Amino acid sequence: MKHSRRAAALTALAVAGATALTACGSDDDANDTATQPTGGPFPVTVEHAYGETTVESAPQRIVTAGFNDLDFVLALGETPVATRAFSGYDYQQRPWAEGYATDIPEVGEMELDYEAIAAAEPDLISATYSLTEQAGYDTLAALAPTIGDLTDGQGGSASWEAQLETIGEALGKEQEAQELRESVDADFETARSENPQFEGRTAAVAMYMDGSFYILGEGDPRGLFFYDLGFTAPDETGEVSAERIDLLDQDTLVILGATQEQLAADPLFAGLDVVSEDRTVYLGEFGNDVQGALGFASPLSLPYLIDATVPALAAASDDDPSTAVPTVG
Repeated sequence: MKHSRRAAALTALAVAGATALTACGSDDDANDTATQPTGGPFPVTVEHAYGETTVESAPQRIVTAGFNDLDFVLALGETPVATRAFSGYDYQQRPWAEGYATDIPEVGEMELDYEAIAAAEPDLISATYSLTEQAGYDTLAALAPTIGDLTDGQGGSASWEAQLETIGEALGKEQEAQELRESVDADFETARSENPQFEGRTAAVAMYMDGSFYILGEGDPRGLFFYDLGFTAPDETGEVSAERIDLLDQDTLVILGATQEQLAADPLFAGLDVVSEDRTVYLGEFGNDVQGALGFASPLSLPYLIDATVPALAAASDDDPSTAVPTVG
């Protein structure tokens, strides 16, 4: 699948990013007079799980404190002065971000290093998918205007579209964000139109960890990718006990964290129709590029992920047991 539209859009965004002007102050400085770019969108106010944050002027020193916020900021033509490391994956070598900065200073991994964030002297902290508690958000907000976690309103994380829209607003790049969304949406639409059998087909997207399975729900960005392709979530998601391994037996099964060879020795798993009839897609062990792209769930990684997974998903969803499902990851 070609992505010339997106490549052109990202090139334009990179050029546009070089024109960002004027750092913004902290929340305590919200009433101070600030230099505004002529005709620019600032000040802007964005909403998140912990309230509202006003960005007074175009940020110049952005820290990405969310697990995947880095990709969103890069895609909009800005390079953070510091970022949260992506755990369990060599994210600096991720193939979907070639051409972007890779040596960005890190401010924590699973846990944030608040002292390092303060030392980076941010004028904006993007933490839209950071899974912080109120206390963590308050600590960040005391350092600089902070965009806190976004939710779907039902206890799950917000979609990539919501992240892109919110970060675009905070950076004063609403139009660029909209154009980028339309480009990625077009890639999803192409995948759906070329594979109409995806629509309405149940898919259990299951992580395999420590000998157990866990089915991802619609509130998890990793599961949402497959549902955006047209698949639907099973009625029951969450942890799968050995007694209820039949919950994996859906129209299609996607396995995260294990290879086909690793699971072949499990008689309960091997006995599922979805496995024996070759309707299962294995994304391999955690830490590979496909798993990383799924975890980032960003405007940069999603098109890469579509290219990497759709051929296997199509083979696993054609209801022809003689079709070999290609290896992914």
